[in-house]
Amino acid sequence: MLSYIDLLFYNRKLKRLVAIDLKLGNFRHEYKSQMELYLRWLAKYDQESDEQSPLGIILCAGKKQEQIELLELDKSGIHVAEYLTVLPSKELLQAKLQQAIASARRRLPSSEQD
Repeated sequence: MLSYIDLLFYNRKLKRLVAIDLKLGNFRHEYKSQMELYLRWLAKYDQESDEQSPLGIILCAGKKQEQIELLELDKSGIHVAEYLTVLPSKELLQAKLQQAIASARRRLPSSEQD
């Protein structure tokens, strides 16, 4: 079965290709393998010598953070994000924002958090 990248961009500041795959349902582990194939193909056939390795983004309706962490997607240059089909409540948006801030702080070295 043939498969194609849904969207392909080039980030000039990062000097790298960005592949985006759009999924209708919740994240499944097979999506990682599919994105890895896209990124390897881009690295082999499209990446220029002065560019960074391609980056992959998978947009899906839902994800389980533990599954994402166990697959170590961040180490492979792949990121997963959820999309919303309806606007959530203000409380839910605030909670998600606080979660994102806490997650970002955990990833920063302690010297950069001050």
